[in-house]
Amino acid sequence: MAMHRRHFIGAAFAGAALISAPMLRAQGRPRVVVVGGGAGGATVARYLAKDSAGALDVVLVEPNRVYRSCFFSNLALADLRSPASLEHRYDRLAADYGITVLHDRAVAVDRARREVSLGAGGLLAYDKLVLAPGIDFVVGSVAGWSEADAEVFPHAYRGGAQVDLLRAQLGAMRQGGTFALVAPPNPYRCPPGPYERVSMVASLLGRINPTAKILLLDPKATFSKQALFEEGWARHYPGVVERIGPDAGGAAVEVRPAAGEIVVAGAVVRVDVCNVIPAQRAGVISEAAGLTEAGWVPVEPLALASKADPAVHVLGDSAAQGDMPKSGFSANSQAKVVANAIRAALTGSRAFPPRYTNTCWSAIAPGDGVKVGASYTAGEGKIAAGEGFISQVGETAELRAATYAESFAWYDAISEDIFG
Repeated sequence: MAMHRRHFIGAAFAGAALISAPMLRAQGRPRVVVVGGGAGGATVARYLAKDSAGALDVVLVEPNRVYRSCFFSNLALADLRSPASLEHRYDRLAADYGITVLHDRAVAVDRARREVSLGAGGLLAYDKLVLAPGIDFVVGSVAGWSEADAEVFPHAYRGGAQVDLLRAQLGAMRQGGTFALVAPPNPYRCPPGPYERVSMVASLLGRINPTAKILLLDPKATFSKQALFEEGWARHYPGVVERIGPDAGGAAVEVRPAAGEIVVAGAVVRVDVCNVIPAQRAGVISEAAGLTEAGWVPVEPLALASKADPAVHVLGDSAAQGDMPKSGFSANSQAKVVANAIRAALTGSRAFPPRYTNTCWSAIAPGDGVKVGASYTAGEGKIAAGEGFISQVGETAELRAATYAESFAWYDAISEDIFG
């Protein structure tokens, strides 16, 4: 049977990491190298290629051949989405938009020479570099836990196998057992937000383990949409969720994965499943490029260019840009601004004023969703929040159901916008 053209081209580009650096440099067009194929990186690559009409050589470097979205991964824990429904491939970016997709890892950046080093060997020269590597974890931020312990106490915060592991652990939990979630300090990637995760785990346990309890260990005094979540927990999961804030030991939790224990305010607590979400920082390639300050990359608000190097744009979770949350919606919005600015700089096309928006939906229970959002402007030294909105306590079931359905429609729309 003949291979479909799209599948053939996608397969060809899947092996493109074997192309030598001289071959990649020989095309003559200005090159933009994009590191990271998530909501930010894949969007900026697609918009650069789509809107430049072939004038730019766009190379996307992403180690994974399949992207499993973090947004909606909490719903997969509750069996409200299948893992397969969260999977996206890069075939169309290569076949339909002419993007060179290298399934490799960027390991170093020489900003003086404008070159990216690849894990499989070879160099990529660039005229503009976009870093959208997501997050990494702060080593030692949770006492007793390292990434080596993630097979016992999973973080489940990068999508994929870790989410599957946490779901399997929840399914195997003893009846009447305890699930603990160690929440991260600010700032952190959201989604998959820890408070939506508590809600979705409570929904699952209510069906398969109705006498189980949930401990939420939180280092923050308050959190986004707190009143909405607490109202929802009281309505849907009464007596199930116990939140322990910083004044009761939530900021200094020790975990003992081998023993299945956590230590809170000096008390040893047995836990059956423990989800540890550590403190976060910019993806390690940002630090390797010498761009980070206090763990994140300071950027200019007009086009998210690094304050240390205007040839490098950093967007999404890794950027210290101001008021926008670290969400998939934010990364997608920022990517369009970055793509427009880079295209204008390299091709002389028109540069439009930046427009930033974000909406974050959270599922509290099946059919019960809430949201928060705002528009943002490029302010003095940062991206500044403008007019916003948030769901309200006491909304009708009909409105909450509509908000919940709206989030599913958004997932489908943004997935198409990112991957084509």
